[in-house]
Parts: sequence; structure tokens; C-alpha cells
Amino acid sequence: MIVKYNKNHHVIEEHAYKPNLQDVAHPNLHRKIFTYGEIPKTTFNMRHVPMECPRDIFITDTTFRDGQQACKPFAVKDIVELYKMLHRLGGPNGLIRQSEFFLYSDKDKEAITKCLELGYEFPQITSWIRANEKDFELVKQFGLKETGILVSCSDYHIFKKMNLTRAQALDKYLSIVKKALERGIVPRCHFEDITRADYFGFVVPFAIELMKLSQESGIPIKIRACDTMGYGVTYPGTALPRSVQGIIYGFRYYAEIPSEQLEWHGHNDFYKAVTNSATAWLYGCSAVNATLLGIGERTGNTPLEAMAIEYASLRGTTNGMDLSVITEIAEYFEKEMGFEIPERTPFVGKNFNVTKAGIHADGMLKDQEIYNIFDTEKILGRPARVVVDIFSGIAGIAFWINSYFAVPEEMKIDKRDALIAAIKERVDAQYAAGRTTVISDGELETMFKELDPVRYAEFVKYA
Repeated sequence: MIVKYNKNHHVIEEHAYKPNLQDVAHPNLHRKIFTYGEIPKTTFNMRHVPMECPRDIFITDTTFRDGQQACKPFAVKDIVELYKMLHRLGGPNGLIRQSEFFLYSDKDKEAITKCLELGYEFPQITSWIRANEKDFELVKQFGLKETGILVSCSDYHIFKKMNLTRAQALDKYLSIVKKALERGIVPRCHFEDITRADYFGFVVPFAIELMKLSQESGIPIKIRACDTMGYGVTYPGTALPRSVQGIIYGFRYYAEIPSEQLEWHGHNDFYKAVTNSATAWLYGCSAVNATLLGIGERTGNTPLEAMAIEYASLRGTTNGMDLSVITEIAEYFEKEMGFEIPERTPFVGKNFNVTKAGIHADGMLKDQEIYNIFDTEKILGRPARVVVDIFSGIAGIAFWINSYFAVPEEMKIDKRDALIAAIKERVDAQYAAGRTTVISDGELETMFKELDPVRYAEFVKYA
């Protein structure tokens, strides 16, 4: 039995169990949970841990590292422009705290040099390296203060990929971390595949050893909990290794890791990336790692723009973030980089605040708040829109005119206006003839111009 003061919780705690490395002969693959021929199982132990949201929570970016790996390689100018937008989105308080880069190719080196030359405090530029002497020298060459180091922690990786024992893996990882510390570099240890790892047999004992090194060196070693396969779940009472809140609580309770040294990195394989990331915040993890538009391997990473919105929702303030930059980023990806954003993607897809249904359009015509999630024009620079098709009705057409031409309140067209009925008649005729696609903005504008040229000439001034 261990009884001691916990500086994180500010109380005297009783520790009945101190995790030690379990150097097993055979890998623990959690086969009762992860049976490869079946959907992974969500298991419960009905244990609940306290919610302890840190005072300081923030976002870190891995668009140029993990995100770019799953896309067409970015041009240097694209990296620089997106980095500038990350700086503006994060605001003066650095809500987007860091951005992670590769250091290997000439393009990587040119991009990181140009971004460093901007002199921004935020996002701080960090790197991801292989664990060898040459890569450490690259980190020092660029004057970077922190680097990510891969330390795979599940037996799937330790036994099956690296052909090591847990003790061998632990020794290897600790020696790598010591090399970073010797150079005065903050190591950020990427606990790859943590949601399939033996949490008390390897993860926590390893974390405890890292905290010993951190105390000895005076350098705050960081841990990135990587939900590499998106297995994390947040239901109350879920069991490890899949419990997001359990993972974060265990780091804080057993290894006594300060919140500011913890980071969550999630993937979206089971549609849980955003919820898992927010839960990590709520249960004691200061940093959430994400990519712009959620780009990344397979189903992608946690979308950075989603976490910016989530931050404002949880804290009741943007804390200096400029959320309108989210729209600029989406436009840049599509127009400058040829990236196709699925049209129904929240916050950035072209149809995320667009309605087609007539009954919805009628509500929007009366008051946008009825069907728009928030003032998307004020917050994101994206006014609510209606797309006209067979289901839109007269309300949809009226709303389209008023929004497309940005008509002043006192001049807005009512759905009972004769012009609306005339346009509706033309629209209906096209669908009666077999049309299946939506009516484009250009087509509707032409109809308006032909049916009421005087009012069109007046309205077009406001567009």
C-alpha cells in the first residue's frame, strides 16, 4: 500500500497498485476484444473516473506530417500559406499551439525554413523523426525545441512488427529519449496503437520511467496517446484498453503526468475522432492533435476545424481564435490545391448550411435560426443558403433570391410575390420533363433576369 500526496489532485491518495513492467513471453493481443474476423467489441467494467478538464486546453496540428502522408504531396507555397492561416485561426493566445513537420526531403527543409522565417510564436514548429543520430542533428540544425519520437506500445507492434520483447522495447525507447534529453530537445513520445496496448503491463510502467527521466533532466517529456486505429470509445464505464477517459486518467493518476504534457491523437475509423478528442480534453489532457479537414491515413485524423468549434462550445469563448479562417482554409484546399471536400462535411463542405427541403426553406425564410446551426455568416463567413430543386417550393426560391443577392431586409421578396410563382412554374416544368439535377445559381439568375429585368437590375447592385 502506497500513501502519498498527489500534486495533481492536491490530496493525499492511497495507491493500492503500482504498475510494473510485465515482460511476458507471448503478446497480449486482447483476442476477446479484437477478433480480426469480427467487429471489435466494446467491453465494460463499470468503473468511472473523474472528469478533470485542465485549465489550459489547446490544439496541435499534424497536417504537414500525418495529414500530408495520405494526400498528394503539398507544394512548399501551400505549406507556407496554410501555416499562415493556422497562425491566424489560432489567434494571439495560441489556441493552435504547435504544428508538426517532417525534416527529410529538400522540400521539407525549404518549407520549414520559410515557415520559421515568419517568426510566429504560434503555432510553434516541431518535428517528427526517426530515432537515430542523424535525425537528432536535423532537429538541432533547425533550432527546434521539440520533436516527436515513435514509441509503439501495443504488443501488435512490439512483438509482431519489431520482433522485440517488452523489456527490450522499453530499453530501446528509453535510450532514444535520453539522446534527445542530452541535446536539450523536448521529446514527445508517440505511444502508437495505445488502444490495443497492455495498459498496466507496458503503457503505464513505461510512462512512469519517462517521468523519472523528466524529473532528473528538468525537461518536460511529453506523451502523445495515439489512437492509431480509431478504437477509442467514450461510453461511461468502458474498459481499457479502449476507454479514452481511462487512458488519460491512468496517465494522470498512476504516472502523475501533468495535463500540459499529455496529448491525444485520434483517427476516425469508427466515426469517433471528434468525440474521443473532446473527451480527452475533459478528462485531463491539455492537447488534442488534429489535421486540417481531418486529412490522414484511411478515414483520416481528427479535423482541426471541428476542435476549434468544440473548444468554443466547451469554453463559451473563442479566446482569440478567428473562426472565419476555417472558410478560407477550405477554399484554399479546393481552389489552389485541387482538393475535393465532400459537400456535406460539417463547417467546410459546400452544403453544410444549405437546405433543399421546402419546409426547411420556409422556416429559413421566416428566421434563419430555425434551421441554421448558428450564425454561419457571422462566425464562418458562410451565409446560409437554399439549393433549388424539385423539393424546394416557393419558399426555397424566395430565400435563394434574398440570400444570393444579399437583399436588404426592407427589400426582401416574399414567397407570395408573383415573380416567385413565375420562377417556380419554370422550375416545375423542367422536373416534369425529367430533370434530376438541382437548378444552378446561373440558371436561376437567368430566370430572374428574364422575368423581371427591372427588379433584377436593382437587386444585382447588392450581390
